[in-house]
Amino acid sequence: MGLLEELNIKAMALGVPLSAQLDITWRCNEACVHCYLDHDGRDEMSTAEIKDLLRQLADSGTLFLSISGGEPLLRRDCFEILEYARELRFNVKLKTNAVMIAAKEAERLRTLGIEQVQVSIYSHRPEVHDAITGVPGSLGRLLEAVRCMTAAGLKVSITNVLMQQNASDAKAVRRLAHELGAGYVLDPTVTPKLNGDRSIISLGISGGELREIFHTEEFVGNVGEVCAPAMPADQDVLNSYGCSAGHTLAYISPRGDVYPCVQFPLLCGNLREQSFREIWKHSRELSELRSIQVRDLPGCSQCSHIAACTRCPGLAYMEGDMRGSSSADCAKSEARSGSSPTATEPA
Repeated sequence: MGLLEELNIKAMALGVPLSAQLDITWRCNEACVHCYLDHDGRDEMSTAEIKDLLRQLADSGTLFLSISGGEPLLRRDCFEILEYARELRFNVKLKTNAVMIAAKEAERLRTLGIEQVQVSIYSHRPEVHDAITGVPGSLGRLLEAVRCMTAAGLKVSITNVLMQQNASDAKAVRRLAHELGAGYVLDPTVTPKLNGDRSIISLGISGGELREIFHTEEFVGNVGEVCAPAMPADQDVLNSYGCSAGHTLAYISPRGDVYPCVQFPLLCGNLREQSFREIWKHSRELSELRSIQVRDLPGCSQCSHIAACTRCPGLAYMEGDMRGSSSADCAKSEARSGSSPTATEPA
C-alpha cells in the first residue's frame, strides 16, 4: 500500500477532511450544454471570507485543495486566492476552461507551484467542441493555453466528458492529449444539475457505447469513475462506506454552502453562519451520511456487483434516496462486467 492510501485510511479513521473542492464562482464565460451549475454570481464570498475559509481548512487538516468554478479566473482575485492557498501549503489543483490563460498566466501558475491544471476537451473537432461549450473558437484558445502550460512545465490533465455529440471522438481526444503532453481522463457520466433538474442526463451516451468504452483497450485505466476511499485490505466491503464524500472530502460553494461533494447536493451548513469545523464535526446531515455503511443499503448490499461497484451516493441522493442505487452506476457496472446487477440472497 502506498503512502497516499495510508494517509487516506488514517484520515478516514480520524474524520479529517483531507481533500476539499472550493468553487470560488459559478459565473462562466462558456455555456456548456451539460453543465450542472446555474452560473448565478449572487452572494459570492469575498476575498477575505475565502481566505478565512482556507485558514479554517488548513487548521482542520485539509491537504488537497481543488479551486474550481464556473470559471475561477473570472474572479479578479483568483491568483491572490491561489497564492494564499499555496502559502498555507495546500496541494492545489486548478480546474479551468483555460481560455483566459496565456504564457504570462501559465508562468505565474508554475511559479506558484500549482500541482495540476485540469481542463476539459470534448472533441478534437472545433465544430463539436465549440458547439458543446457554446463559444466559437473555444477549442483553439484552449489548445493554445494547454501548450503554454505544458511549455511552462505545468502538469495538465484533460477530462473528456462523453455525450451523444462527441461519443465517437474519445480515441482522437486521447491521442490529442498525448500529443500535447497532457494526462487524459475519460468521464462517461453526465451529472444532473445541482438544483435537481435531471433533464441534461438525456445527453449521455447509450448503453452500447458505454459497454464499448469499458472494453476498449486504450481506455483501460483512463475512466475517471472511482472516488472511493482507500480501505484496509482485510476490511469486509459490507463494513465499508464506499465513498469519501463527507468522510475525507468536502465541497464548498461560492456562497459558503458546505456539501459532502460537488455531486452530492445535501446541504450541511453555511460558513456565514457556522465555522467549517462546527459544520464538519456536528452537522446532522453529515452525521447521518457517516452512519451509513454498505451493509445498510437495502438493494446494493445484496447485489452481486457490490465488491466492484463504483456507486455514487450523491447520484443516488439526486434520484431520491442516498441509501438507494444510482442508475448511472448500475449502468456502468453492467457495461463493465457484461452482466446485469442482480440481488443475491442474504447470508
